[in-house]
Amino acid sequence: MSKVVIFGAGGRAGRHAVTEAVARGHQVTAVVRDAAKHRSLAGDGVTVVSGDVTRADSVAAVASGHDAAINAAARLDMASDEFYVSAAHALSSGLPRAGVGRLLWIGIGTMLEAAPGVPVHDTPGFPEEGRAFSLGHAAGLDALRTAGAEIDWLVLAPPPVVLDDEAPRTGRYRTGGGQVLPAGEGASGFSYADLAVALVDEIETPKHHRSLTAVAA
Repeated sequence: MSKVVIFGAGGRAGRHAVTEAVARGHQVTAVVRDAAKHRSLAGDGVTVVSGDVTRADSVAAVASGHDAAINAAARLDMASDEFYVSAAHALSSGLPRAGVGRLLWIGIGTMLEAAPGVPVHDTPGFPEEGRAFSLGHAAGLDALRTAGAEIDWLVLAPPPVVLDDEAPRTGRYRTGGGQVLPAGEGASGFSYADLAVALVDEIETPKHHRSLTAVAA
């Protein structure tokens, strides 16, 4: 059993990560901006706390005593590049101070390459608003790449489609490199539940390190 701190635990990806980690017997600290608004997350194995993923001091305080961290946080009241770069710097600084050496970061599929050297967000006709959001994620990844060796981070990027929030957990997924994975034979849409499986698997048995890695059904 490990202690896992999950930033952005109130969102869809974060809630599924909490559920998956607790189901496997891990103790979870669910970090949200306002704990009073997310009391429903609390339960056996889950403690809900307020924290700010963009501030290293806050990260270090809430992460102290944990074994691994998951970042599922997003904010729409800040520019995408400002938020993700700030979060990357705060996590890569605050987590080592708290004694946490493993970080799983949920990326976005539009960061992945559709063709060699061409991320999805640079393909012709890609919506400009979506491109700005994806570029913010990419800037966060670049900031993680400057982090010291004391933090073993991994950005897992699901397919560049809307993930299924209702589909049941299958426990099946594939991982690849930094390119969009081709559709698997008989594969359907990818779910938040199976993204959570991949995240917790990487905590329990790390296979990918300091990279952008695609994950899909």
